[in-house]
Amino acid sequence: MARPSDGSAPPVDVDEYRRAAGRFASGVCVVSTRLRGHDHAITLSSFASVSLDPVLVLVCVHADARFYDAVEETGTWGLSVLAARARPAATWLATPGRPVVDQLARVPHRRGPLTGAALLEESVATMECATEAEHPAGTHVVLVGRVLGVSLAPEDERPLLHHRGAYAEL
Repeated sequence: MARPSDGSAPPVDVDEYRRAAGRFASGVCVVSTRLRGHDHAITLSSFASVSLDPVLVLVCVHADARFYDAVEETGTWGLSVLAARARPAATWLATPGRPVVDQLARVPHRRGPLTGAALLEESVATMECATEAEHPAGTHVVLVGRVLGVSLAPEDERPLLHHRGAYAEL
């Protein structure tokens, strides 16, 4: 039997893959960093916990994104796990071509005390991270971050979800 890694498997239909991946319900996050006085932020449909000792998380960002260039230079970033009421912020920060200057002007946020990264107020949890490793993966880069600090919203705050290409709530 041929092994799939030897190139003998038929190519995967990208549209079918997107539909399949879209059936995975996930939380919605914003990842941010601050470089030369400018905030850089993007919306992501997930992050992953990697390790508890040391405490590590990972996010995947497009290798050609302005955000990746900024976080590669700063080496630190904030992760905001969004609350349901943050849908407008998630939509705005997922908009391609938005201006780099003042992109967080309309998004309530505070500065992380450890990294200076913007942490969104409308979040169920936030983390501040320092990049521990970067791994190229196709069109993206997997950023592994050491968690420097965590903050939690009240328990009754509901998370924003992403499922089948749309936002949803619990």
